[in-house]
Amino acid sequence: MIPERASYAEYPEHSRGRLTHEPISRTRNAYARDRDRIIHATAFRRLKEKTQVFVAHEGDHYRTRLTHSLEVAQIARSLAHALRLDTDLAETVALAHDLGHPPFGHAGEDELQAQMKPWGGFDHNVQTFRVVTRLETRYPQFDGLNLSWETVEGVVKHNGPVSHRLDEPAWQAIADYTLDHGAPAWDLRLGTFASLEAQAAAIADDIAYNNHDVDDGVQAGLFSLDDLVDVPLIGPVLHGARKDWPHIDARMLRIESVRRMIGVMVDDVLAETEARIAADGIRSTEDVRMARRTLVAFSPGMLADLGILRKFLFERMYRHYRVNRTRSQARRILAEMFTLFMAEPDTLPPEWSGKADIADETKQARAVCDYIAGMTDRYAIEEHKKLFSLDLALDL
Repeated sequence: MIPERASYAEYPEHSRGRLTHEPISRTRNAYARDRDRIIHATAFRRLKEKTQVFVAHEGDHYRTRLTHSLEVAQIARSLAHALRLDTDLAETVALAHDLGHPPFGHAGEDELQAQMKPWGGFDHNVQTFRVVTRLETRYPQFDGLNLSWETVEGVVKHNGPVSHRLDEPAWQAIADYTLDHGAPAWDLRLGTFASLEAQAAAIADDIAYNNHDVDDGVQAGLFSLDDLVDVPLIGPVLHGARKDWPHIDARMLRIESVRRMIGVMVDDVLAETEARIAADGIRSTEDVRMARRTLVAFSPGMLADLGILRKFLFERMYRHYRVNRTRSQARRILAEMFTLFMAEPDTLPPEWSGKADIADETKQARAVCDYIAGMTDRYAIEEHKKLFSLDLALDL
């Protein structure tokens, strides 16, 4: 039975609409239509070979940005259902949230931030916004995906208000967009919170990556389940799984423990969120946007446990020498390509060399950045080889 929608949920029939008017779909509501556009986007397909910790060629079982986005969408949809929110909007924001990530995970983002420092910087959240509003070209009547206001707002503000970031060069693109499309209905209200659906997508991201980093780290041999027994949150879950299944093998113990940990975190979010909604007297979507704090949140106790888990993962996984070597190689690949494309823009593919306006160095740098940010791990590695290996270059 579908629960009655809460008064503070978003309703697609009350959407502020799209920047470019389009006829209403006969088969989908506004947010479901947004979801479908994201799924069919080129940037979404590329997530299959963009990674977070491990590079795509290191193994078939590690999460990619695509599988991560699907896991986030599932958790976001479940949270939204339990909180009586719009499940389509929560799922849509979740599916879109990583579209702007460059290849090689955080190492790739760090390198593009460094390379773009003289020309406005780089931020993956802003890049996601640019993908859905400008870089995707799939429709003859507009650039981008022409998503509904609530979806675009969720993409920009799912982690909270961003008006304080508009002085950062990388975020100027969002401020400019709001000014360029100055219709009152398209003010993204950057100083307010996003919908509860977008907040559900944001915390689903935290739940997903904390759990799959544990899963992937064990599979990669960076640490064992025994190393986790004294770590809050995962330790008690491991103990409970072993108690319930004394003869369980290591593989099934890992899977069962991760499954249980997701459940514990989801239950915590639901309890904390319902308490905050009641305590803050939230009755409408406007109450949500003008709230004094994030409403979809972990409890203080869960945040403390997650802090200890993240410290463990940072020490044993994110800064493991094997991961450090991959990060180092990834940064060198992107740095060398960026430098070459800036010095010799005619080495860019034709569809990009025309955008690299050599008369305007800032526009040239942004075009180079967009090209590199759109690459998958595998494509970046192959492109680098073609550019810097004489044997491969001669075969072109």
